Amino acid sequence: MTEQIFPKRPIRLLLAAPRGFCAGVDRAIKIVELALEQHGAPVYVRHEIVHNRFVVDSLRAKGAIFVKELDQVPRGGQVVFSAHGVPKSVPENAQRRGLAYLDATCPLVSKVHRQAEREVAAGRHIIFVGHKGHPEVIGTFGQVPHGTITLVETAEDAAALQVDDPDNLSFLTQTTLSVDDTADIVAILQQRFPAIVGPKGEDICYATSNRQSSVKAIAGQSDLVLVVGAPNSSNSLRLVEVATRGGAKSRLIQRASDIDLSWLDDVETLGLTAGASAPEILVREIIDHLSQFFTISEEQVTTAEETVIFKLPRGLTETDD
Repeated sequence: MTEQIFPKRPIRLLLAAPRGFCAGVDRAIKIVELALEQHGAPVYVRHEIVHNRFVVDSLRAKGAIFVKELDQVPRGGQVVFSAHGVPKSVPENAQRRGLAYLDATCPLVSKVHRQAEREVAAGRHIIFVGHKGHPEVIGTFGQVPHGTITLVETAEDAAALQVDDPDNLSFLTQTTLSVDDTADIVAILQQRFPAIVGPKGEDICYATSNRQSSVKAIAGQSDLVLVVGAPNSSNSLRLVEVATRGGAKSRLIQRASDIDLSWLDDVETLGLTAGASAPEILVREIIDHLSQFFTISEEQVTTAEETVIFKLPRGLTETDD
């Protein structure tokens, strides 16, 4: 008796673009790779260089050692600071301990750091919109003296905020927030404190904004949106929220193995995107996995073109292959 083969059910796949790696993540990973090439293993990395297990494991296999704090790095060691930025005390500590260090902080995060310093120098108290405990928030708070910056996480926080001097305020934001939520919070701050000063340009980075816009473009057409990213990745979690608000069910996954095929029982159109720390290889892995069970027809929905490239820090030279 021959086994009966049933045709695979078709699924329309909408691929959001832009998706995946941004220029800051590309730069941070390249810094670790070049440090390994030019200085040899091991190279120590304080915290995850970016929030993605696949990336961290890949760099670990090449000789990177990830540590929580600098006291785990032997004297004279080479250390890289993560893309999220660090308080000023961290490089100061590295210098005291005789460590050679490379700073992989995203230039757009560094821009927020410098702006925070300028606001404090101008005598203004900073209202910082962000998520408590996120490395980027910790790093930004560590740029200015204690007591000169206050965290606001939600619209409710903004509505209840009490300040000593409402005429000398400024606001800054984490770079990986929800564009819509942040606009709501800023609007409340501006209504309550008309004299508050904001940055000349948006603090939320171009890549975060672009990825949220691309998810909005596919969410309304999708029954389910899969977001490739880590559970500690702020920008990836925001993509899940944006997709849900756009009318689609949405799930965060790290690898193809996370997918429960029952999620797709009633799915005719599937959306797929990736957070700024997730490599394209994971997107293709998911498509290849689903192709074993469904006939996939891919359509890319492009809402922006990204051409941003950030320079490497001094002391590293990119070699030609």
